Amino acid sequence: MSIWRVKPVSAFEADMKKGGLNRVLTRWGLTSLGIGAIIGGGIFTLTGIAAHDYAGPALALSFVIAGIGCLFASLCYAEFASVLPVEGSAYAYAYGTIGEVFAWFIGWNLILEYMMGATTVAVAWSGYLTKLLGLFHLKLPLSLLSDKATAMEKLNHAKAVDAVKEYLTTHTAATFDQIKEHFANAEFASAFKSLTTIKDFQNFANGEGVAQFAEHYSSIDLSGIVFNLPAFLITWVITAILVKGIKEAAKTNNIIVIIKIAVVLFVIIAGAFFIDTDNWVPFIPAETKTIVDGVEKINFGFGGVLTAATIVFFAYIGFDAVSTQAGEAINPKKDVPFAIVASLVICTILYILVSLVLTGMVRFDQLDKAAPVASAFSGVGLTWATFLITIAATAGLMSVMLVMMLGQTRIFLGMSKDGLLPGFFKDLHPKYLTPHKSTLLVGLIISIVAALTPIEKVSEMCSMGTLLAFAMVCMAVMVLRVKKPELERPYKTPAVYVVGTLGVGFNLFLMTQVRTETWYTFIIWGTLGILVYLLYSKRHSNLEKE
Repeated sequence: MSIWRVKPVSAFEADMKKGGLNRVLTRWGLTSLGIGAIIGGGIFTLTGIAAHDYAGPALALSFVIAGIGCLFASLCYAEFASVLPVEGSAYAYAYGTIGEVFAWFIGWNLILEYMMGATTVAVAWSGYLTKLLGLFHLKLPLSLLSDKATAMEKLNHAKAVDAVKEYLTTHTAATFDQIKEHFANAEFASAFKSLTTIKDFQNFANGEGVAQFAEHYSSIDLSGIVFNLPAFLITWVITAILVKGIKEAAKTNNIIVIIKIAVVLFVIIAGAFFIDTDNWVPFIPAETKTIVDGVEKINFGFGGVLTAATIVFFAYIGFDAVSTQAGEAINPKKDVPFAIVASLVICTILYILVSLVLTGMVRFDQLDKAAPVASAFSGVGLTWATFLITIAATAGLMSVMLVMMLGQTRIFLGMSKDGLLPGFFKDLHPKYLTPHKSTLLVGLIISIVAALTPIEKVSEMCSMGTLLAFAMVCMAVMVLRVKKPELERPYKTPAVYVVGTLGVGFNLFLMTQVRTETWYTFIIWGTLGILVYLLYSKRHSNLEKE
């Protein structure tokens, strides 16, 4: 049979009737999962980089642009979720419209998205936990808080700061080229890659040297085993919750979401009293251009606002996880579309308000890029707010990880039911009615990768899988309108051909903005996926057997 064969809608309906999963999620339970996936550490970190380097006070406009871009995809997701309310998300939607090979390719990339995303979040959670412990003057050895490569890189960066500081002190008249040449063969030369002026080196020398760096840890000795223990442990905590059941996972997520929203509202309301409107002038700073590694980079102006929109876009991408929970929703045809759109709209409003407060409290060029929200409150004398913000960020990342791992196992479940993956992935626990075997496997892989590898180097890969899925869903919803106009659609995407086309264009545009190295890795992963499909999935597909 053709690789373009599609799964009949009647087959999806049969899957819904014999789903086997525990249907306990309400409309607001699903919305909470969406918010849990969207609001994470990004709101406390991405805002600083995007405002400081690219958009200035117009960061709010960047969030509007990114939100609208996501809205195109979310409206298309909502229609599909009302027609095909099954676990599998974009994979299932493509299988019912475009064809099996496309569905497999999207599913394969969704595996990458959720797996890489959850692993990156586990590592980020470890970082926030370290900050939280530091606020209470508790320290752990560096060897238990990072993988070896990342730990060495951090230590070398501190050594580089000391070396540059010493050189500039003894060579006050040194030129940029002389400094570059002096450190060309140093073990930490890569730390200077992004420095393009003498001022960059001077600012670099003001960073943390080895002595200051060591203050954050009880020891910086890396001669023995180096292992990210917090990332490993949090993965198994989340895995245990997911194995226990969707009810427990939803309750845990709800508690965390309440904490997150409460702190975000605190940031908005308390911060509003410290806004100085002069900090918003000019709202869009004048455009500047710099050359980094031979590539022209636009800062500020409308071009900078667009660049910032591509950065903050990735703070939104969790809403698609809602569609993977359709098999556990009480009334999926109505509630899943509502939850997708509602979670995105709620988070967009919160993001815009936070960005306006942040750039109003502190002038954009004085924002701390690493911890913008915490530093803004410290700057106005509310140092105690740093505790709240760090706790919220730490808890927030737990819910992001929970929803990502939940989505990962449901994608596996959908693909396994269709015969494209082994039956192992669809086995349900007799008591908890969860895909416990695949959940344990996912937990094992994520915990080991998070603990031992420099995952942040390839975390951008999860964005590629998301963007491809978004573009495919926007295309597929238009295809289904043409091929199956008679289908009952409890929710219909408004102006579907306009919204769908804009959605495809917006997401393909963002795919062109990622680094060349990411494209290479994406192509390698995609090629591997096609090989797996041809060698296993095509022959074992339920449609092949029929």
